[in-house]
Amino acid sequence: MTNSKLLFSLLLAGSVGTVSAQSLKDARAAIEAENYGKAKTILQQLVTKQPKNGDNYFYLGQIYLVNDRADSAATIFNQGLTADPKATINNVGLGYVDLLKKDKVSAESKFALATAKLGKKDYEPLLEIGRAYIKTPEPDYAKALEYLTQAKAKNTKDIAIPLALGDAYRGLKEGSLAYTSYGDAMDIDANSVKAKVGQAIIVRGAQAYDEAVTQLEAIAVETPTYAPTYRELAETYYQWSKMPGTSDEKYVELNKKGVEQYKKYLEVAGDTSLEAKIRYADFLVYSRQYDELKTVSEELAKNPSVDPKIYRYLGYIAFQTSKDYAKALEYLNQMFSKMEKDRVIPLDYMYLGMSEIATNSPKPAAGAAADSTAITAPVLTPENTANIQKGIANIKKAIEGDKELLAEVAELAFAKYQEQELQTAVSLFELVGEYKDSPYFFDSHYYAGEGNYQIGFKKDTEAKDAEGNYVNQQLRTDAIANFDKAQKELTIIETTDNKEAKDKYLVNALYYKAFSALGADNLEQPKGDFVAPFQKLIETINQRGSQEKNKAYLVDAYTYIGLFHYLKQDTAQAKQNFQKVLEIDPANEAVKGYLEGLK
Repeated sequence: MTNSKLLFSLLLAGSVGTVSAQSLKDARAAIEAENYGKAKTILQQLVTKQPKNGDNYFYLGQIYLVNDRADSAATIFNQGLTADPKATINNVGLGYVDLLKKDKVSAESKFALATAKLGKKDYEPLLEIGRAYIKTPEPDYAKALEYLTQAKAKNTKDIAIPLALGDAYRGLKEGSLAYTSYGDAMDIDANSVKAKVGQAIIVRGAQAYDEAVTQLEAIAVETPTYAPTYRELAETYYQWSKMPGTSDEKYVELNKKGVEQYKKYLEVAGDTSLEAKIRYADFLVYSRQYDELKTVSEELAKNPSVDPKIYRYLGYIAFQTSKDYAKALEYLNQMFSKMEKDRVIPLDYMYLGMSEIATNSPKPAAGAAADSTAITAPVLTPENTANIQKGIANIKKAIEGDKELLAEVAELAFAKYQEQELQTAVSLFELVGEYKDSPYFFDSHYYAGEGNYQIGFKKDTEAKDAEGNYVNQQLRTDAIANFDKAQKELTIIETTDNKEAKDKYLVNALYYKAFSALGADNLEQPKGDFVAPFQKLIETINQRGSQEKNKAYLVDAYTYIGLFHYLKQDTAQAKQNFQKVLEIDPANEAVKGYLEGLK
C-alpha cells in the first residue's frame, strides 16, 4: 500500500447488526472483527449505562477514528478522562490523535501519562500505544515494538499482542519474525482467521501478489463470514495495479476486481450505513475508480452536511468525468473550507491544483496547430498566470505528500503541451524534473527544454518589427531568459550517462539546445555558443548512422556553423561547412548565395 492513511481507513470499517451483547468485551470483539456499527451501538449504550467507566469512552473514541473524525474522537477521550481520571488509557487515544496531527512530542507526553502508574498486570495501554504507532499515517514500527514487547512481558494470553507484534515486524519488513508472531497468535487460538490473514499479507509485502490472492481466497473459502479477508483482497488487487510496468488494461482489470472484493466485504460485514459508504468512496478514490465513485457520490450528495469528504468526491467526479473544471474547483474549495486540515490528503491538493490550472488556462484559438512543434500559444492574463502558479504550488504540495502522484503530474504536463498551453506545461515539467527518482525525470527535462525554446522563440519574434529589428527590449530580455532555461534543461540530457534517455532524446536535445544558444546570441557580433552543440549534433547523427533520417538537422547544423565562420571571416571553415550542406541538399539556394559571396 502506498498510503498508510488509507490503510488505516480501510482497516477501520465495519458492520451494523442486531446487538444482543452489552459488555465491553463484546464491543472489543466487534472492533477486532471490524464490526464497527455493532461496536458503536454497544459502546453508546455502555457510556449511557456506565458513565463513570472510562474504558467505554476509549473504545467509543476508536469508532470515531473509523470515520476520520479525529477531533470528535478527542472529545470522547477527554470526556472519558473527566468521567474516570483513573482510566488513563484515554491519554493513549489523545496521543494517537496527536500522531494524526503529526505532533509526536505531544503524543509521547500523553503516552507517558498513560503508562506512568501501571500495575504489574496492566498491559492494555502498552498494547494500544503499540497499535497507535503502527496505524499512524507516519508509522514508527520500532517504537511500536518497544511498547508491544513490554505488553507481552505482562500478558502472554491476549491474542491481540502477538497479532500487533506481527503487524509491527511486517512493517519493518522482518517477514520471518512477523510470520512467527502470527504463529504465536495461532498458538493461543488455532482458529484465528486474523493471524492467517496476517501471514498472507506478508506474502503481499514481498510483492508476490498472485500468491497473496491465492492464500486470501483460500481463507475466504474456509471462513466466508470473516469480512476483513475480502477487504485485504481488495487492497491486494489495488497494490498489484500500482506495480511499475502494469499496462492500462491490466490496471483497470485489477482495480475492478478490487472493487468487487470491497463490495463483498461490505456485504459480509452487513454495513449499509452512510459512514460505510464514505469508507467505500475512499477506496474508490485511491483506486481511481471514478465511474463507480460517481454512482456512490450521487447518493452521498443527498447528505452533504454529514462529512466534507462528499465535496472531495464531487470535485473529483466533476474533474474526471464531466470535465467541468470550474465546478470541480468550486467543490474542492468548499471541501477545504469545511474540512479539518489534518484530514486533507495529498490527492486533494493535486485535484485543487489541476482544477486551478484547467480553469485559468485559456484554450488555443480555433484552428491553431495542435502538434508539439507549433509555436502559437494562447496569451495568459496576469490573473490567469497567478492562479496557474497557485495551482502548481498546490500540486507541488501534493507531490511532497505522495511521490506517486508524480505520474499524474507528468500526464497533465504532456496534455497541456499537446494543447499548446506551453507555459503551464513547462512549469509542470520543471516541477517533475526536480525529483531525480521520478521515472519521468529525463522526459520532463527534455520537454521543459523544448518548451522553453518555443516560448522564447515566440517572444523573440514578437519583439521584432517587420524588418527584424528589436523594438521591444523587455520581450527580447524575456526571450533570452527562456533560451537560457532551455539550454540548462537540455544539458541534463546531453551530459547524462543514462543510455535510454540519450537514445530517446539526445539528437533533439542538441538541436534545440543549439537553437536556444543561437536565439540568445547577438548575430551582429556572435559569441558562437551555438557552434559546439551543432557540432555535437553532427557527430551524434554520424555515429548513429542516422543521416538520412536527420537530413534537415544536418542542413541546419552545417548552415549555422558555416554562417558563424562566415561572419568571423574564416573563409576556409565557412566554405567547408557550406559545401557539406550542398552535399546533403544540392538545391539549397541560400547556401549557394553564401558560397558565391566567398569567391
